[in-house]
Amino acid sequence: MLPYKRSERIRKLLQEEISKILRDIKDPKLGFVTVTEVKISDDLSVSRVFYSVLGDEKERSDTGKVLSKATGYIRHCLSCSLELRKVPDIEFIYDDTAERAVRIYSLLDGIKDEEKTSRK
Repeated sequence: MLPYKRSERIRKLLQEEISKILRDIKDPKLGFVTVTEVKISDDLSVSRVFYSVLGDEKERSDTGKVLSKATGYIRHCLSCSLELRKVPDIEFIYDDTAERAVRIYSLLDGIKDEEKTSRK
């Protein structure tokens, strides 16, 4: 068994290239977006691009709309920059991991505060 699958190499390439392409998109509705992860199927036909956005719910929604509209353009740019026979389909998925982590930390802090007050 090979220690390094081709899909893993392409996954890293896609993450780098999509990040570069997103920096070049000049749409005012595109918020400060970060590609957090790319998952790609073993047959390289579908890639799920996870992203996060700084801002409120409206900025996240607007960014999601811009990304879904720009999917064709992004695939075209990828086909020009990468030497792949077929560029995988792209599905953008909002990654709320950071928000969930903040919420968990605030809940844990609340529990610590309750323990301190109950000990007094």
